[in-house]
Amino acid sequence: MTTVDHLRQVRLGNLRTVLLALVDKPGSRADLAARTGLTKATLSNLTEPLLANGVLVEEPATLTGVGRPSKPLRFHPAGPVAIGVEVNVEHLAVEVLGLDGDTVHRHRVHADNRRATANEVLGRVVGLVEQFTGDRAVLGVGLAVPGVVHDGTVVRAPNLPNLVGEDLAAQLSSRLGREVELDNEANLAALAHLWPKHLAGEDFVHVTADVGIGAGVVLAGEVYRGVSGFAGELGHVVIERDGVECTCGSRGCVERYAGLDVMLRDAGRTHLDDLAEALRTDERARTAVREAGRALGVGLATLMNLFDVPTVVLGGSYAVLHEHLSVAIRSEMDIRVLAGGERHTRLIASPLGEFAVVRGAAGLVTRRTVQQPERLYA
Repeated sequence: MTTVDHLRQVRLGNLRTVLLALVDKPGSRADLAARTGLTKATLSNLTEPLLANGVLVEEPATLTGVGRPSKPLRFHPAGPVAIGVEVNVEHLAVEVLGLDGDTVHRHRVHADNRRATANEVLGRVVGLVEQFTGDRAVLGVGLAVPGVVHDGTVVRAPNLPNLVGEDLAAQLSSRLGREVELDNEANLAALAHLWPKHLAGEDFVHVTADVGIGAGVVLAGEVYRGVSGFAGELGHVVIERDGVECTCGSRGCVERYAGLDVMLRDAGRTHLDDLAEALRTDERARTAVREAGRALGVGLATLMNLFDVPTVVLGGSYAVLHEHLSVAIRSEMDIRVLAGGERHTRLIASPLGEFAVVRGAAGLVTRRTVQQPERLYA
């Protein structure tokens, strides 16, 4: 490595440190120097180009103690943004996210994608993205799908079969003229609880349900994807060997007993809101959710025995139904998790609700930008 290359790497490393500090909270140059260990001269050298390009903004001077008033630096409220897109079986969602983690726009629409072709789905996505992007500088697009993905291509998606084999990342990138990164919805929902703030610690499982069930496993502050990126398919963990046939081709999978569509069917309801309301008085609805919770608890116990994490986060529809699901889930986990009484596993509802996936998709881009700050100059 030449001296020039070495100096460039040092500068990028220092810039990454500054950006991570600003993600945590705004600060004056003196405050950032104290938090990062860099000199004020180095901080000025690093931040001036970002101020000039509208990535950062310097706020009016404020007197915070003895000495001269400080001028806090923060990410510019009109600065570059990331776009998150979620494609699911019955809806699409988009989120526009700033580098500081603030949501600029967020929208979710009903869309029946079950039998739609990739061309039809991407046409809907492009329309949604263009509606909410405006004239902001865009850092990139994160795309979430409910299926197994590898190198930008959907490898397996039992509930969206027409997307299998499609290079969605490249196709959407071509249509939008922007870099697109594709990932599994469960992984991105878990990422949303890690970035930009840790909402459930550094070791947890995030589980959510729509038609299918997905789990994002987080170990030591990183989403665990497995060697090929296929980890976390909780919905296809078998809990009954000769059970109900699943769309994946197997039998007895968790999602055939605990998926949202199963709960709605068994409760005689058509929508999640309708089901949540019925739980107040309808015993049939309560039974449907309780039985789903027991099935989910069996599947989660398997994950707990494998990964030994201290927290389970219930997201999406499970967060809405948390109060009624959690007792049934815990009743099974208490029996099936080895030394469960000593582990004290937390079972919590996600604070991000139905937007965790799309927020994680946008966060995939902002996190990558902060960790690779050269992208700000691309």
